Amino acid sequence: MCCFGASISSTAEKGTQAFGKRHTKTHTICRRCNKRSLHRQKKECASCGYPAAKIRSFEWGQKAQRRRTTGTGRMRHMKGVPRRAKNGFRTGVATRKAVAASA
Repeated sequence: MCCFGASISSTAEKGTQAFGKRHTKTHTICRRCNKRSLHRQKKECASCGYPAAKIRSFEWGQKAQRRRTTGTGRMRHMKGVPRRAKNGFRTGVATRKAVAASA
């Protein structure tokens, strides 16, 4: 008998043979960030932190913050805001061309 306890042949194999049995998924699609990071047992997203109210982010991950921040998507609403701000966010007012033509 070896001084380290049981012989090598009697221990449970955790290497090559065991990897063949791994065919279950621990993570599934997250409904908030659409990444395959939602842990099925914990019911918690490893990427965005769902179902927490605030998005998961850390100071040591500035690159991850840059990938998610405003301006990385379509910005359907935000891209029109500077133009509307320039005109004072007016709504329901006739354009100056239409007013000048009728007068």
